[in-house]
Amino acid sequence: MAKALAEAAPVFAALGDETRLRLVSRLSAGEPVSIARLTDGEPVTRQAISKHLRVLETAGLVHGERRGREQLWSLEARRLEDARAWLDEVSASWDRKLDRLRALVEDA
Repeated sequence: MAKALAEAAPVFAALGDETRLRLVSRLSAGEPVSIARLTDGEPVTRQAISKHLRVLETAGLVHGERRGREQLWSLEARRLEDARAWLDEVSASWDRKLDRLRALVEDA
């Protein structure tokens, strides 16, 4: 579990920012998106969006690919699936603990 936590921590840290969460949401449509399109409607500059994308890239959540003069960004859904699996494991652990507590209280 410690190894899974160490692998999940950068993902959760990267997702802990509202702008990065919006970027992940926009990229979740599945098609690669240019930084110009990602900047559209955002209250921050293109440079700020670029920095946020680098944080997400470092966490393994997105990857950029140069196509001509553009950098297109795509979501790495596997990393989100890994984070969800970790949360499911934590949830199951708590469910087991609560079941043992419930059994202890009901037997008392």
